[in-house]
Order: sequence, then C-alpha cells, then structure tokens
Amino acid sequence: MRARACPRLRFGVVHPHSGHNYELRYWLVACGVAPGRDLEIVILPPSLMPDALGSGALDGFCAGEPWSTAAVMGGHGRILTVKSAIWRQSPEKVLGADAAWAEAQPEALDALQRALNRASLWCADPANREDLIALLADPGRLGCPGEWLRPAVSGLLRIGPGAEAKVPDFFVPHASAATFPWRSHALWFYSQMVRWGQVAHGPEAARTAQDTYRPDLYRRALGPLGAALPSANAKVEGALERATPVGSAGASLVLGPDGFFDGQRFDPDSLDAYIAAQRGSGSAQEA
Repeated sequence: MRARACPRLRFGVVHPHSGHNYELRYWLVACGVAPGRDLEIVILPPSLMPDALGSGALDGFCAGEPWSTAAVMGGHGRILTVKSAIWRQSPEKVLGADAAWAEAQPEALDALQRALNRASLWCADPANREDLIALLADPGRLGCPGEWLRPAVSGLLRIGPGAEAKVPDFFVPHASAATFPWRSHALWFYSQMVRWGQVAHGPEAARTAQDTYRPDLYRRALGPLGAALPSANAKVEGALERATPVGSAGASLVLGPDGFFDGQRFDPDSLDAYIAAQRGSGSAQEA
C-alpha cells in the first residue's frame, strides 16, 4: 500500500462515459485499488496522454491505440494490461444514429450497416494490413507514424523497452459477431454508469439503456446478405471459456472466449443483483 503522506496517483481516460473509464475502474477495483480514494482519474484527449505521461502530469492512462504504443516507443512508459485481457471480446466502439433519423431513413441506415460490415471484413484480412495502416496514419485521420499502428493491427504489442507480447483477440474487427449490438453489452455499461453514480438505477433507466442497442435493425440490414447473425439478443457475458459454435441465422458462427479477467460473469437477467453486489465492492462512494 502507498504511504498516507504520498500524493495520489493520477490516471487519464478519454471521457467520463467511455469504455476506457469503466474498464479501468473495473480492473482497479478487482485488484483492490479504489478510484477516488487511492488514485485520481482525470479526463484528457488521448493524443495528449503520451506526453502527459512523459512530463509527469499523468502516472498512467487507459486509451485506445495507438496512444499506449506511442508512450512506449517514446520511452515514457510500459503497457501493463490490455482491454482484451480485462474483458475478452468486449466492444470498443459503436455506430450510433439518431432514433428519428433511423426511423425516417431505413434504407440509408441499412446501407450504412452493410458498408460497416464490408469494411470490417476488409480490415480483418491480413492481406490488407499495410493498406489499413497507411489509411489510418494519413494526416486526415490519425496523422501518426505507421509504426505506432502496426502493433495493434498485428496483435504483437511493444509492451516496454525491448519487450513484445503476442496478445490474442487484440484486434477483432469482424469475427465472433464483433459488430453485433448485444443488449448484454449495453446493460453491462449501464451497470457501470450506476456503479459510479452517473445514473440512478431503475426499470425505466435500464430499459432505456437496453433499447439503445438495436439487433433487430442489424438483422434487417445484414440478414439478406447471409451474414452470421446470432439468434439471441443478449448473452451471459463471461460465460464462454473457449471458442463455442452457437445458433445463428445465415453463416456458421463461433463466439468466445469472452471472460472477465477476474472470473466474474454478468447475467443481464440478474441485473439488479449484479448492481447490488458492486455497491459493496467499489462504487461511487469512493470515486
């Protein structure tokens, strides 16, 4: 434990409502570290985090790639863990649309989802890796050196000076229903919003969170293409310990492993109990 006289460590995340914030807090609490009491979490644009770490303004951060790699290559730090180790095959980004627009423009929404599906297939093909890196490195996009991007795209990470690690499932743009809007994902993020005092828990709030994910619209867009579509809208997160064939419409589908690093499971049908259990193991009272 740190001595009482020592200042709290300061960690950065990109947004209060980001997966980075929730997963960092989840990891810390499971390791016995209380956000708020033991360390401070601040908000900072991800591109500024490597320099903030180098200057001492931050002691650590949780952000998407390539910023952790940039910090390592700049000699400012080491990668301690990764998202796919905290919660394997968990979501990173969403394609969101205004509900009124989605209802008024169904053809455009379906075309957008089909374009995303084609893009995810292209990104998943190793033959396109160098073209993908060049696209992302372009000044009009990330505007960074290609060598910052290669570790994430390949899954071979530079974790420290002279040290590399091959990380399974680090970059999964298409396989295992990677772009499917699981309502269990929505409810897990909602549970973390409740845990850290961002929203009050109740049936209406939970329903609102769940309903932001629209697997029905996803199936409408991709079903005619014969895509592998899960037959369920939600699943028990953390239940799959190995790659498992599951029921699907269209092509065959394999899911998992999808475990949390601490062995916990999230059953969306037991949301109330999950939230209640978290109140006793690190919550907004310590944030």
